[in-house]
Amino acid sequence: MQFIDLAAQYQHLKDKIDARIQAVLDHGHYIMGPEVQELEQQLSDYVGVKHTISCANGTDALTLALMVLDVKEGDAVFCPTFTFFATAETIAFEGATPVFVDSDEDTFNICPADLEKRIEATLAEGKLQPKAIIAVDLFGLPADYPALRQIADKYGLKIIEDAAQGFGGEINGQRAGSFGDIATTSFFPAKPLGCYGDGGALFTDNDDYAALLRSYRVHGKGKDKYDNVRIGMNSRLDTIQAAVLLEKLAAFPQELINRNKAAQKYTAELKDTYKTPVVPQGYVSSWAQYTLTSAERDADMAKYKAQGIPTMVYYGTCMHQQTAFKALGYQEGDFPVAERLASSVFSLPMHGYL
Repeated sequence: MQFIDLAAQYQHLKDKIDARIQAVLDHGHYIMGPEVQELEQQLSDYVGVKHTISCANGTDALTLALMVLDVKEGDAVFCPTFTFFATAETIAFEGATPVFVDSDEDTFNICPADLEKRIEATLAEGKLQPKAIIAVDLFGLPADYPALRQIADKYGLKIIEDAAQGFGGEINGQRAGSFGDIATTSFFPAKPLGCYGDGGALFTDNDDYAALLRSYRVHGKGKDKYDNVRIGMNSRLDTIQAAVLLEKLAAFPQELINRNKAAQKYTAELKDTYKTPVVPQGYVSSWAQYTLTSAERDADMAKYKAQGIPTMVYYGTCMHQQTAFKALGYQEGDFPVAERLASSVFSLPMHGYL
C-alpha cells in the first residue's frame, strides 16, 4: 500500500498526460511556454481570483509574496509554529523575524486568540514592526480567515495564505487561495494538486501585486527580460510541469470528492479509537493529510506497519524547537498545544485513488 499513490493517478491519466508532454516536446518552448499561460488562467478560474502567477516552487512563492509586501529586517511576520520549515524559513531569508503562534487544538491551524496575544506582546516590546501574517492551510483545511482578517485589519497587517496543502479547500463556498492579500501554493508531487517535479503559484486580486510578482519571478524584468528594473529572482515554472498540471487540474474535482469520501470512511471507523480531524461547519478540506492524534503514537504506528500500512508524522518538531531558530529564545512550554500535537499526531494514507 502506498501512502500517496502517484502511480495509480498516472495510470488513470496516462494517455492525456503523455499527449500533453508530447505537445511540449513538439513545440519546444520549455520555459514559460503556452501551457504556462493556459494553466495560470485555469487556476484563476478555479480559485476565483483575478491573477495567478506561476513560479518554480512553493518556497519561492512565499519568498515572492514577502518581497512584494516589502518585508525586511526589523519587521515581524507572524506564523504558526506547527508547520513545515519553509513557512518560517522564508521570513528569516528576507531578514525579518518570524514570531511564532500556537495552534488551535481541533483544526491544527494557527490560533487567532494566540495570534492577537503575540501581536500585542510584539507591539509592547517595541523592537519589531508587525508587518504580516502567514496563515497555513494545514493538512488541507483552510485556516480561520474570517477571524484572521478581523485581526489583520485591526492591526494594519497583510495576510499571506500558504495554501500549499489547502488547495481545493473551501470556507462557505470560497476556495483556498483567495483568502489572503496574496496566497501561495506548491505543486510538489505529494500535494493535493502536484506536478512531476517542483512548481508553485501565487494568487491575488491586487493588480499592483500581480505586476510586481511577474517582474520579480524573472530577474526583476521591466518591458522585457533585458530591461531589469528591480532585483528579482529566477523562478519560472517549466512548461512540461504546466502541461502535467493542466490534466491533473481537470481531474482534481473528482479526486477531491474521492479524498473526502475516504476521510469520511476513516472518521466513521476510527472516531471511537482516536481523536479524528475536525472540519468546522461551512469548511471543506482537501485532505492533504488525514491526521490522527494518539497518546500512544509510536505503538499505534507500529500496529499499522505490521499490517503493511504506511504512516507518517507531520510534524514532529515545531518551528520554535528548530536549531535554526534557537537564537529567538523560545522555551519548551511556550506553545503548549503545538508541542502536544508534535508529540502525538500521525497521518494515514490519503490520495484521490485510495
